Amino acid sequence: MKAIPYPHVKETLYVEQLPNGLSVFILPKEGFQKTYATFSTKYGSIDNHFQVEGNPKSKVPDGIAHFLEHKMFEEPTGDIFAVFASQGASANAFTSFDRTAYLFSATEHIHENLTTLINFVQNPYFTDENVEKEKGIIGQEIKMYQDNADWRSYYGLIEAMYHIHPVHIDIAGTVESISHITKELLYDCYYTFYHPSNMSLFVVGGVNPEEIIELVRANQAAKDYEPQGKIHRYFDPEPAGVRQKEKVTVLPVSLPKCLFGCKEPEQTLTGTDLLKRELTMRVLLDILVSPSSAIYQKLYDEELISDNFGSEYNIAPNYAFSVIGGDTKDPDKLVARVREEIDLIKQQGVQSADFERSRKKKIGGFMRQLNSPEAIANEFTKYRFKNIDLFDILPVYEQMTLEDVNALLRQHFDWNQLAVSIVRSEQK
Repeated sequence: MKAIPYPHVKETLYVEQLPNGLSVFILPKEGFQKTYATFSTKYGSIDNHFQVEGNPKSKVPDGIAHFLEHKMFEEPTGDIFAVFASQGASANAFTSFDRTAYLFSATEHIHENLTTLINFVQNPYFTDENVEKEKGIIGQEIKMYQDNADWRSYYGLIEAMYHIHPVHIDIAGTVESISHITKELLYDCYYTFYHPSNMSLFVVGGVNPEEIIELVRANQAAKDYEPQGKIHRYFDPEPAGVRQKEKVTVLPVSLPKCLFGCKEPEQTLTGTDLLKRELTMRVLLDILVSPSSAIYQKLYDEELISDNFGSEYNIAPNYAFSVIGGDTKDPDKLVARVREEIDLIKQQGVQSADFERSRKKKIGGFMRQLNSPEAIANEFTKYRFKNIDLFDILPVYEQMTLEDVNALLRQHFDWNQLAVSIVRSEQK
């Protein structure tokens, strides 16, 4: 086991890659009572067209990664949640665009809970009957989200941006797409993406690294895994420009919801270059539309926004887009006003004082995050699957310049790449 010190944040990470390919990361936090562990696979909703070296290509139904996550909690002996609860742990899981994570937090019985986490994720149990039953459960979940205005406005925006890339498809899929999922397809996806070489185990909290790694080594040594070839993921070329400028969804809402943002042209950034772009964009959005920004105050005074107005930025090696917005009485005017204000700043450039304030704010937020085992674990695995070290965040923020922010301001906010998603109670 290798110890990697990070003196700039006063942390030491312990790392080992086991013979079966599993990457294990342990971050001891002296004095912490809670331990948080995530067992994650680099497999998300966008991975629907793939090939393992030496095998034929596979194209699977949309929503299968999320479906698989649901089914993993079912064991022949019953629901695994009950086992965690009996050991004093809270367990959960989630599927995103590009990963699936299983996790628990606990203050006691850490070794038992860690063993339970590893064993249930490495013990799939699918039957024709339980797969059919799950289709009804997930189908109801999909229908429920179809009535959720926030969800519809968010996915409406991504659908408006992307022509082909599967990021625009709901993580859960559709009622029609999941109807094609079978036990055999689930096992195919499981054995492709849940091989230890495609997974990471991360443990953070008041733990002894040597004890944890010994437990994991012994657990994995008792299981047989054949080496697996590289997984190739296939994505059709995404056309330039957005799919549609505006998408309107009609739902019974008291106040319209409006989200808008810019889709970036297909890019190939990876590692530290991708991290730098993401963090620069975070600083830029904070400068432009955070509650402390001049734009936010103007829009609030004009009664165009409420305190749920916000922004985010999503980036991966083959897609990137911004999201801005919230509830508003006049979606068209809100979009027009934000464009006007951003155009003014594009002409003048971001001011040095605004840049320094936002950069320091982001550094402070990152340092506070290091006191949260949950935040550390979730961020670490998210970045690791993008070949990024979580602890590089601080140096990237420290080396960021005003010129970086102004260059990205001019590059990202290309209004030809703008899409708008509106949810209102009636079609205009």
